[in-house]
Amino acid sequence: MGHFLSPEPLPERLLFAEPLRRRMRVRFGGEWIADSERVTLLHEPAHYPVAFFPRDDVRPGVLEPSGKVTKHREFGATEWFTVVSGEAGVSGEAGVSGEAGVSGEAGVSGEAGVSGGARAERGAWAYSDLPPWAGALEGHVAFAWRMMEAFFEEDERIVGHAADLYHRNDIRQSSRHLVVRDGDRVIADTHRPLALYESGFAPRWYVPREDVTAGVLAPVEGQTFCPYKGLCSYYDVGDRRRAAWSYLEAWPEVARVSGLVSFEPDLVDVTLDGRALTLEPGQAVIPHGVDRGLDADEIKNR
Repeated sequence: MGHFLSPEPLPERLLFAEPLRRRMRVRFGGEWIADSERVTLLHEPAHYPVAFFPRDDVRPGVLEPSGKVTKHREFGATEWFTVVSGEAGVSGEAGVSGEAGVSGEAGVSGEAGVSGGARAERGAWAYSDLPPWAGALEGHVAFAWRMMEAFFEEDERIVGHAADLYHRNDIRQSSRHLVVRDGDRVIADTHRPLALYESGFAPRWYVPREDVTAGVLAPVEGQTFCPYKGLCSYYDVGDRRRAAWSYLEAWPEVARVSGLVSFEPDLVDVTLDGRALTLEPGQAVIPHGVDRGLDADEIKNR
């Protein structure tokens, strides 16, 4: 929602690459296929950050040229690879179907062999004819996130996408008066809400369970997944579908909101010190990019 203050117009698409400065590893077919402390993180409009590994830090024999070349609008020719691990491709099927990556289609399917090896068709890509100004990605390769078994920073699995170094959550205790109503019925009333400030989003207000009227929250099936907060559960409030949500076991970085409840101000009436809250720009999650498909299944075995 911010603006660059510059007398000159910015390019239509501004790309940014930087050293990750963290050890990152890739596991596929039960084996470590890449291990690097020299990962470069690429930020591209409408995509999550993508980790590019120096080819020297990828295990020999892991990348097989697929013969497929596509074209990236800024970086030019994009060479695709089949990722192999162990004795791959004997029989059986595994892996993920669909699209991934930042420069086109990826990942028709993966195949697993009887000896524990695996194959992921078009599971990795590299830019083979980079312009001089994009030299930071020279000699690097990226792996399709959803087709690999797992990505790790040190010994902790990273889910969803490579961690965005500029995305953060700050939680602040408040004594402001927050009231939630469903029509004339008060369903929550608290003087101790928590405010969660997340990069790119309007503030979200969380209410302790003790300050929510008993019996008003009807759990519904289906969860969503946030790479920064964990699994989110939802509740109907009367006839208002999914009007409230809660991170029942929020990740340690945001543990203070675990079990607390937040309400959608466009579905129920929420006031803060008497002021009605509305769904502000930057408050809704808008799908973007071919790599957006984040779902709860990805972290069930985190």
